Amino acid sequence: MSLVDGLGLALAGRLERTNLRLEAGTLTCLVGPNGSGKTSLLHALAGIGRSSGGTLINGEDLRRTSPARRAALATYLPASRDLRWPLHPRDLIALGGASPEQIDDYAALLELDGIEPRTVDHLSTGERSRVLIARALAPRPKLLLLDEPTANLDPLWQIRLMDVVRAEVAQADRAAVVAMHDLDAARRYADRLIVMSKGAIAADGGPDQVMGSGVIREVFGIERDGSHWRAAAEPVRPSADRRSSP
Repeated sequence: MSLVDGLGLALAGRLERTNLRLEAGTLTCLVGPNGSGKTSLLHALAGIGRSSGGTLINGEDLRRTSPARRAALATYLPASRDLRWPLHPRDLIALGGASPEQIDDYAALLELDGIEPRTVDHLSTGERSRVLIARALAPRPKLLLLDEPTANLDPLWQIRLMDVVRAEVAQADRAAVVAMHDLDAARRYADRLIVMSKGAIAADGGPDQVMGSGVIREVFGIERDGSHWRAAAEPVRPSADRRSSP
């Protein structure tokens, strides 16, 4: 039995009806151009906004659980890092449903102790990012839904964060879905790579399998040139074929 079953996930005008099954212990990366449906798929899995369908986590319907139980099942990190609340970092992390011990653990893991005296509206964007990431991770939910978690982080913290997420899902009975733009990082960290295009899943498989196909050139209009990416040399003709994972 899969850990997560997303059934009939859809968002009018943004995400075609999609089924998505996630196994425990896996990190799935979503890639695709801006507006391709990555965030919409995360919203639908999280059951927020005007999305339709449902998400079952170990058989529990995420939309029908209490707020306290929901924090233990799934967490969603939005791409926006804008915060105007004059809260201290630990108080903001606590809003995610973490215990004091969990807050201590993730504040230390993400090196937040040095910024504790300041409120989050006076932190740099990168510092706010680490606080919000701690809020998402600290309750130790079964499902992590992270939208561009490495945005606004310096190169060292981009690496550290993905190492942390990789370690989190290595624990029993947990999974993560991460939307990102860095194709090389997605290939390096993902167990599974999903390419989104025009509100649908264009490809779904192992990172090497997906990267080795023509879908990256077709969807992004880029191609590999040795160790670098470059604009495709010839016009790309998008395929009409789109599919959802079982």
